[in-house]
Amino acid sequence: MQKRLAVLFLTLALALPASATKHQKKRHVSHPAVAAEAQAVTVDTHADTPSVYMENRFDLGVWNKVGHFDSPRLKAGGLNAEFFAAYVPARYAHNGAAAYCMKIMETIHQMVDAYPQWVRFATSTTDIRNAVRDGKGAILIGIEGGHAIENSIDLLRAFYRFGARYMTLTHVNSNDWADSSGDEAKHNGLTPFGKEVVLEMNRLGMIVDVSHVSDKTFYDVIETSKAPIIASHSSARALCEAKRNMTDDMLRALAKNGGVADVNFYPEFLSDEALHAAEARDEKLKAQIAEFHAKDPSEGPEFEAAVGKLYAENPLPPVPYTRIVDHIDHMVRIAGIDHVGIGSDFDGISAVPVGMEDVSKLPAIRAELKRRGYSEADIRKIMGENFMRVFAEVERISREMSK
Repeated sequence: MQKRLAVLFLTLALALPASATKHQKKRHVSHPAVAAEAQAVTVDTHADTPSVYMENRFDLGVWNKVGHFDSPRLKAGGLNAEFFAAYVPARYAHNGAAAYCMKIMETIHQMVDAYPQWVRFATSTTDIRNAVRDGKGAILIGIEGGHAIENSIDLLRAFYRFGARYMTLTHVNSNDWADSSGDEAKHNGLTPFGKEVVLEMNRLGMIVDVSHVSDKTFYDVIETSKAPIIASHSSARALCEAKRNMTDDMLRALAKNGGVADVNFYPEFLSDEALHAAEARDEKLKAQIAEFHAKDPSEGPEFEAAVGKLYAENPLPPVPYTRIVDHIDHMVRIAGIDHVGIGSDFDGISAVPVGMEDVSKLPAIRAELKRRGYSEADIRKIMGENFMRVFAEVERISREMSK
């Protein structure tokens, strides 16, 4: 760990400034079909397993009965690449966010290093495809919560060097430069510095992730970014009115940008019935949750464990896994087959759809897509190749901008 942190801090000293005034004009991205001879890659763009692992260092090399992810279940699910979220809770904003981000990123490296027979760390499309070729799973890092960079472009660059390949611009909290869908608007979208962050991510080759951002922030990102963007774990608002889901207009704009929206598996983001039941549950349990907060004002592990137990005792109505495919269907109709993927949010959600209890169940999505008439080529796109196209285009634009 000390060696990696030393590299990270050395990066801060060596990071070179980049001008936001010399970026090239936006390019419209073409969407060629996946080459038949290429081995298709299945990618899940968001799992919070590192947060679970930090609290309880379970054995990732065996099939566990709890949680949603481990290496044997990754293999059973036919998953080739997983983005582990370096999730920085809102409570760390202005209170050690960067240090916490470094800690969880180091944890992810440890999770990979301990199981070389199963997985390897990846930072590029080439790394992912090489891992697949060699029969390994690829693990990548996505930072969740732009407050992690503490308003520093140098820290953004350092996190990229440490392995982060996307950043979710906000979490449930609006930060100092971007508004969140889960908080009051403070900036009417992106601030000028927020736009600088987006452009520097383009230059670095770090994918811009708009899950959790406000609608206005989303459109500001679309206007600013010179590379395709992703929504790493967001579903369709037309089918479930959760604010962090994407409207049809947003899906069309994302398609025009060349990006990908990755469907979230959380029942509250799949079903209005589950969403409203959750809202009623929160109202019912408000007093008890307030008591937990009083005991643990920082809302740390003790608070999360107590709330998790309370939620387990008050479950939401069941939602079948086919609802995931309903969202995929809708998003394909609106955005097109080249712009939809999967972003499970496994290990970051308190409930899962029936039949999608963990990562080993992913083949059920493939089977349902096939049952609904999707071709094998289109299923490969949805299950990962659409994301791989976006990632490759982000890498290409980064190379051009870095000249």
